[in-house]
Formats: sequence, structure tokens, C-alpha cells
Amino acid sequence: STRCNGVSSWGARDDVLRFSVSEHELGASAVQSPSSSSAASPPASSVGQRTLVQLMATEASSKPSKGKKQQKGKKGGQDSGDVITPRQEDYAQWYQDVVYASDLVDQSPVRGCMVIKPWGMAIWDNLRNDLDRRISDSGASNAYFPLFIPQSFLSKEAEHVEGFAKECAVVTHHRLCASPDGNGLIPDPDAELEEPLIVRPTSETVIWNMLSKWINSHRDLPLKLNQWANVVRWEMRTRPFLRTSEFLWQEGHTAHSTSEEALQCAKDMLDIYADVCEDMLAVPVVKGVKSASERFAGADETFTIEALMQNGWALQSGTSHFLGQNFARAFDVEFQSRDGKRELVWATSWGVSTRLVGAMVMTHADDAGLVLPPAVAPVQVVIVPILGKTPEDRQAVESAIDDVLAELKAENVRVKVDDRENVRPGAKYFEWERKGVPLRVELGPRDVSSSIAMMKSRLGGDKQQISLEGIGARIATELQGVQSQMLEAAKARLEERTIPLTSYDEMRARLESDDPSQSGLFLVPWCDDAANEDKIKEETKATIRCYPLDQQEHVDGKTCFYSGKPATHMAIFARAF
Repeated sequence: STRCNGVSSWGARDDVLRFSVSEHELGASAVQSPSSSSAASPPASSVGQRTLVQLMATEASSKPSKGKKQQKGKKGGQDSGDVITPRQEDYAQWYQDVVYASDLVDQSPVRGCMVIKPWGMAIWDNLRNDLDRRISDSGASNAYFPLFIPQSFLSKEAEHVEGFAKECAVVTHHRLCASPDGNGLIPDPDAELEEPLIVRPTSETVIWNMLSKWINSHRDLPLKLNQWANVVRWEMRTRPFLRTSEFLWQEGHTAHSTSEEALQCAKDMLDIYADVCEDMLAVPVVKGVKSASERFAGADETFTIEALMQNGWALQSGTSHFLGQNFARAFDVEFQSRDGKRELVWATSWGVSTRLVGAMVMTHADDAGLVLPPAVAPVQVVIVPILGKTPEDRQAVESAIDDVLAELKAENVRVKVDDRENVRPGAKYFEWERKGVPLRVELGPRDVSSSIAMMKSRLGGDKQQISLEGIGARIATELQGVQSQMLEAAKARLEERTIPLTSYDEMRARLESDDPSQSGLFLVPWCDDAANEDKIKEETKATIRCYPLDQQEHVDGKTCFYSGKPATHMAIFARAF
């Protein structure tokens, strides 16, 4: 529990990656750990010793495409009191307004990246801590692998390199020098690397290079690793949390002696992701398998969780991949089996990212701002004191607040007392509502004399009188109710807008409608055909989000809604972020 007095204070986050690499260190492929690096800016004289990251992508350009406007966004530092665009008026702009106005992010000086502010980082921390515990319980251990990956590594797995080549950022030089014309700095022509380094888009290749050294016998298996890190995938059209050139995530990588064990591991992780979304974010998801066209580059099978946003669009919220023996073959990772034979290992990889914060925003936020599930809210309860006009009133209120804080702390409630004297109560109400705090408690002299407080839920409704006696247990129960209410509302939306169809024309008409209520997840019988899948995407912008795991038993005897051929799968089509 904390009190704020004008400005909230936040500790430094231990998962913000800061690094500097000297010429010698880069040659040794070494990156300083966060604990050994300095957060301070280097002096101008040392710039030439820093790494130059030349960010290149085949499709990237510093100028917006002709005929298209750059995506609108709030400028950094704008007043959080700015008006939020109503959802019904412009859903995309509403999302932008909410994430900036609620103090989750700010714009970065680097195009396509975002600055996650303390409020947004605290939400991610709460989610990350819970997921990290579940990953650990599954038998995986945390590790860390280099940010830089030799270009040759990425080339070893053909499908993998094809899938990521257009998104890669590349380091080509290890030093800067003064430009001959005196205008700033340029890459030093004498400092070109022998082999370009890829800034991590994902870590399969560098991890499997290491596993080839660590795995020799069946006794070394299964080996389960997890990494919390940042990755770079150069994006042209970005939205905070949903799609940025750099983002935070966890990636798990496992090696197994049998395909059955690896496949089960991939499915188990999908269940963990689905549980985290429901338990922490109050976001229900559809668990399914990706079509071959949507499969992760280098995977034999990709499992996914898909969430439904308020506008009827889908959001891929996590994936778990059965990699078969593809990476083991590419990096020559074999083990000696129990009967003495040399065999390739079987593999999985799986991950979720800060995109989950965007999923939470678009599932629950409203036109007044953010609405936070208590499980991830940095502050679950904000107390706004009304101190009164006399010293006696002030002392009575402050004493009562101390008692309330003690009770809430005993219930493990995250609470903040907003005792800023330069801000009126009404402005405080507005600020904390916009930031999505689940419950607000108001306490003034008359309340104290009556042994009550006033409580207001972010979900709406009238203020409630609650007794100061046993207030800790009452608040804890209310928070559980808010969490459950948010999940049930999201489940009802998902059920209502999962729409079974047998006609492609009806799906197309719904997708072309200006009425957002016509959109959703369209459950259809489908004959697997990549060419037809591409045609539908071109005609409607809808894609196969997944083949839902719990619907495949219903495919027998059905015909494809598009081709009329016997259906091979039940599929969910939708527009997606």
C-alpha cells in the first residue's frame, strides 16, 4: 500500500534491457547483463565505441506510402484529460486515445516503437509474474540468450528464414566515425562486421545452436527453457501493444525424446495461456490450430488462442508450436536413446507478449477510459480522503484511513491513498476512472463519524455505503466480484458473436456491413485449400483464425461453405488485428 503526495514514485524495472557493446565485446558476441550496464547516457566521446544498429527491412521505408495518411496517434506528453473518441465513431482511434489517455504508453522517438509508462509496465509485471510462476510449475527454467543472432543461423532453417527475412533488423558495423563532410556520424567503413548480426526476431536458431552442445543422451531430456526478453520485428503499420517494431515477451523452447511428448507439451502450454487470459485478464479465448498458411515459419503445427474484441474482430493472443524435428535437423541436435541409437530430438516453442495488454484494453475499456481486471490492476483500490475544514476532522479521517489500509493490506489488496492537496476530489475521481482502477473509496469526516465509507465500482452503478468494520474482507469480496463480472460479460460477448454459417455470401455481406454488430467469429465448414483461403482474404480481408479444437467432431458430413467440397475442418474466419 502506498500514499501519493503530488507525484507517484516507482522503482526501476529490472526487465528493461539496457546494453552497450564495445568493439571487443561485439567481436566476442557478448552482451552486458542489465546489472552491469549503466542507465546513464554515454559521453559524446564514447559514441564511436557504441554499436551501430542499421535497421533494414525489405519493405521498410522512412516515408509513408503515397495516397495513405500516417496512422493518427497522440503526441507524447499530451494532457491525459483529452477527449476519448467514442467506440462507435472510430474504434481504431478510440483504442489509440485510451492507451495514451490512461497513461499506459507514450510515443517513442524511434518510429514503430513505444515507451511503456509505469502504469502500463505495472500491468505487464503483474501478468508476467503470474505466468512465470505457471511456466516454472510446468518444469521450465528461465535462461537468457543473446540479442544478436548470426545471419547464418537464421539461414539454416529454410522456412524460418523465409518467414522472418522481411522483418529483420540487421547490425552491420560496430563503430561510428565522423562524416568526411562534417555532417554528423556515419558507419565507419573500417568497422564492418565479418558477418551481419540479426537483432533477435525470435530465438529458435540461437537456442538450438546451444542445445546441440547441451544434449547428448536421453538422460538430458526433456529440456525445457523459458526466456523473458525483447524482440524486434520491423513493422510498417503499428499500434501500441498490438503491433510494434519492438515488444516484450516470453518465449519457451523445449526438447523431447518423442513426438508424442513434444506435442503434448505444446498443447499443455496452450492451456496455460488460455487459463492466464481468463484468470488474470478476464479475456476468454478460443483454442485452436492454425491453417498451414497461418502456421509459424518452421513449425509442423501451430496452436493458437484467439480473443474477440468489442468491435467483432479477432486478436491472436498467444501461440504454441510443435516444431517436429526441423530445428534439430538444421542444428544437428541428436541424443542417444535408451537402446543406444542416435536420434534427432523433437521440439516445441511457445510465447505470449505485451499484445495481451492490448487484448485486455480492447476487451474491457469503455468511452471513459481503461477498465482493469483486479487481478492485474497496479492499484485495485484508490482511497480519496475528504479531509474537512478543521484539524480535528483531518486527524479523524487520517486515523480512519490508517485503519482501512491495515485491513486492506491484511487482505493483500493493492491500495493507494490519493492525498494530493492541490487536486480537487472530482479531478481525482476522473483520473482514476480513466486509469481503470476497479474500486474507489471516499472517506470524509461525516463518514468517519458514522463508521462508513462510500465505494464506487469502475463497472458503473451507484455509490454504495459500506461499513468501516470489516472493510478489508468486504473490499476483497467486491474485487472478486468485479473480476468475475468482467469475465462473464466477455464470455457472453464471445458466445453471442461466434456465428455459425454455411453460406460464404452471408459472411461476406456481414463483413461488408457498416453495422459492427454484424461482425464476429464466423464458424464455418471448410475444405482446406490455400488458394481459396487467399481468395477469401483478398475479397473480405478475413482470414482463418483457427480450426477450433472443440468443434472438429462436428465436421463429418458437412460441405465447405466456399467450394462445396466435403469439409475437412470446422474453421473460424474473422477480420483480425
